[in-house]
Amino acid sequence: QIQRALRSLSIPLERLHIMKGHMMQDMCKGLSRQTHAQAKVRMLPTYICSTPNGTEKGNFLVVELCQNQVRTLLVTLYGDGNMSPQMMYKIFNMPEGILHGEGEALFDFIAQCVSQFLSETVSPDTTGTGLHLPLGFVFPFTCQQTQLDKAELLSWSKGFNCSGVVGKDVVQLLQSAIDKQDKQDQQDKQEGEANGAGWLSSWKGRKSSQSTPGKPYHVEVVALMNDTVGTMMTCSMEGRPCEVAIVADKGSNCCFMAEAYLVETAEETSGRMCVNTEWGCFGDDGALNDVFTPYDVSVDEESSNPGEKRFEKMVGTLYLGEIVRHALIALTAEKAIFTGTNAAVLKEKGVFTTQHVLDIVNNEDGITEVQRILEVLGLQPSERDCGRVQQICRAVMGRAATLHATGLAAILSYMCQTRDLETLMVNVGVEGELYSGYPRFEEILLSVSRLLSPECMPTLLASRDGSGRGAAMVTAVALRLAAQRRAVNEVLAPLRLSRADLEKVQALMREEMDKGLCKETNPSASVRMLPTYVSHTPDGTERGDFLALDLGGTNFRVLVVRVTEDGITMASEIYVIPVAIMQGTGEELFDHIIDCIIDFQTKQKLVTQMLPLGFTFSFPCQQVGLDKALLLTWTKGFSASGCVGQDVVQLLRDAAKRKRHLGMEVVALVNDTVGTMMACGYDDPKCEIGLIVGTGTNACYMEEMRNVGTVEGDQGRMCINMEWGAFGDNGCLDHLFTHFDKVVDETTINPGKQRFEKLISGMYLGEIVRQILLVMTEKELLFQGKPCPKLQTKDIFKTKFLSTIELSNGLALRQIQAILNELELDASFEDSVLMREVCQTVSLRAAQLCAAGLAAVVEKMRENRGLDQLSVTVGVDGTLYKLHPCFSDNLQKTLKDLAPNCNVTFLLSEDGSGKGAALVAAVASRAANAME
Repeated sequence: QIQRALRSLSIPLERLHIMKGHMMQDMCKGLSRQTHAQAKVRMLPTYICSTPNGTEKGNFLVVELCQNQVRTLLVTLYGDGNMSPQMMYKIFNMPEGILHGEGEALFDFIAQCVSQFLSETVSPDTTGTGLHLPLGFVFPFTCQQTQLDKAELLSWSKGFNCSGVVGKDVVQLLQSAIDKQDKQDQQDKQEGEANGAGWLSSWKGRKSSQSTPGKPYHVEVVALMNDTVGTMMTCSMEGRPCEVAIVADKGSNCCFMAEAYLVETAEETSGRMCVNTEWGCFGDDGALNDVFTPYDVSVDEESSNPGEKRFEKMVGTLYLGEIVRHALIALTAEKAIFTGTNAAVLKEKGVFTTQHVLDIVNNEDGITEVQRILEVLGLQPSERDCGRVQQICRAVMGRAATLHATGLAAILSYMCQTRDLETLMVNVGVEGELYSGYPRFEEILLSVSRLLSPECMPTLLASRDGSGRGAAMVTAVALRLAAQRRAVNEVLAPLRLSRADLEKVQALMREEMDKGLCKETNPSASVRMLPTYVSHTPDGTERGDFLALDLGGTNFRVLVVRVTEDGITMASEIYVIPVAIMQGTGEELFDHIIDCIIDFQTKQKLVTQMLPLGFTFSFPCQQVGLDKALLLTWTKGFSASGCVGQDVVQLLRDAAKRKRHLGMEVVALVNDTVGTMMACGYDDPKCEIGLIVGTGTNACYMEEMRNVGTVEGDQGRMCINMEWGAFGDNGCLDHLFTHFDKVVDETTINPGKQRFEKLISGMYLGEIVRQILLVMTEKELLFQGKPCPKLQTKDIFKTKFLSTIELSNGLALRQIQAILNELELDASFEDSVLMREVCQTVSLRAAQLCAAGLAAVVEKMRENRGLDQLSVTVGVDGTLYKLHPCFSDNLQKTLKDLAPNCNVTFLLSEDGSGKGAALVAAVASRAANAME
């Protein structure tokens, strides 16, 4: 019988693995918005998003609601790593009947305790400013928190059952009681002064304030937590973060820092949030039935809440003595122990306490002490009885420790998986009667959790007063984060644009567009609105072979694009331009280009054909016809002589004549923006806008000829190359330029130029972020204010980092750490979260400004055509648009808001500078054939 009883209290390793898996499943249920209500492991968000960093300082009041007492503490932190906090406390016993009375009476009593405690301990000197005392409220009952300072009680437990509290915000109940008590104290003071007694006589021992007419303090409840969270925060005070806490006491619970984006029941999605698992209810759905012994069943049936908190009833010290008592009753009935003696005393509930169990288990001196304990209870044990009772006690305690270890293993494996780590190293704070009273608890907790989760390496830290000191830390961290949030918002506020700001940008863009289209005002317009002489987009009837030449740097491409009924096929080759030719004469440069075209046509067996060619020439030009453009200046390292001011199409034709090459006819010169529109226009006839958002930014669109004052003729439409990167060069956007933008602009090769582009394009966003990070470091909002030499280097923060950092889920924070290591930055997890916010702010503004510009374009097109609703497609290209995880969504969402009467579709371009240029040639050939 004894062996059977011991076996029933011992859970095999395979079963523990299954239990761990069930708990992880229930944790996921509890975190999901859809399944939260069905989960037994409640996974309640605590809205605690950071652990202490050692800089916290000030005075913090704590009120803890205990079993039959109210404990008040005043904790002073000095910002010294929190190594030596000063603490004063007082315990107040609750009056009889208050646990089952009205809720108002309970909170009024707590407020009276606070008032009396402060009257004996606080003066203006201890409060510093003498005005504000933040209070952390330890409320060890199950609550649904929606903010750090807002929590509705879900249910009472631990013998409490006050009316009018369940479903109410307990923080507000306490704050109201404190405010009511404050008024009462003021009234007592005034009455005392009127009677000539003064404030001192109102409260015995109170120190009066010379500088403040009323109290020297105002109490504000800023945080609510349970003791488990407090335990974690206390253990984070030792200069090393603690991210898990277990309370193994009368009840049992665990909390841990989860990835915030997984906590679907809370709005917070960035960084991490402490989750209160409330794992005591694990198994209430029957998941523990096969390990629930007859002794557990008896304990459960005799409890005040049968069928509830079944895991807690197997591990909590409130129940361990009772489990042993029922095991001894069963064994006595089976005549395995206490034969021939009266064991009726065991039938009395509560007679065998957890302390008895601990005393028996911890006894290493044979059975003498065991015998004494049993005899004190009124039993007459034999030596064999003493040994068997000790075995049962050890089995019950060992099982409790093992189940705690299984729960911890589930938490650790979940953290390791959701952080995408191969190995998790984490500190675990532990507190409670079972931990402190049972010497083998720590050994079992570590050994079993490592067997179940070998990928995790927990270090146990003993908590010191988690519900008191730890609660002060929660409050202190909350205030530190609130102060940091205000400072961060102050830095980022100029970059956060309102709808009114964006509407103004849209209106200014429209004004500049109209100026650029008008012949008289074009010279002074910042948006040049250059005619491209492209009058049609593809209509799908284009057929034939077309060449494209894409010249924009040291490498250039030659392509052949074959357009058939079945679609488009392409072949291309890349050629290099040697530096000597780039910087030689114009004849040498264009002769080299023709040689490469001849080589390409020969390889493609196209030499005998005269093919139309579209020429993408990515240098500043003044276009005066579809096939005529004057080079304004060389860029990108080119300096070939005899080209500036010349028609580049003619230079190419002259080179072909010199080489006697008749296999091509240059019919169009285009830029990449127009090419993008044309490439997408082949797939979607409604594509009449081109947009580039990459290293630079630009847009083009089909304008009514009657509005293009810089070109003769009123019939039809023409594609306008806006060159909108220069929008704002006349000062009209100065109100949007922040300190960071000005610094970036001043360090470019063209200060004061391309100002719109410098707010939007990929070439500059990384630099803007770097400037913000420097200011935040200086203000000690990042990296604890430590100087970062590498961050001082221009262009060290690449725009591609923004894409990596802004990936929407929490795993990206690991990638942020890799970037920070590359920059030699010593960053905390909170630094990573803040860096992501900076990147999100900068890229969001870029997308919104781009949308405001585009809104001006689509609204102008709609008005031009006299439509109530415009449907149009934008062909779009560029690495920022294509690769950034949020840019395209933010752009489209903002555009929809600013131009609600326009239905805009975005189509990603494939090779606008190659395929698009060939299609310009194809459309031009189609138009020429139609005229013939």
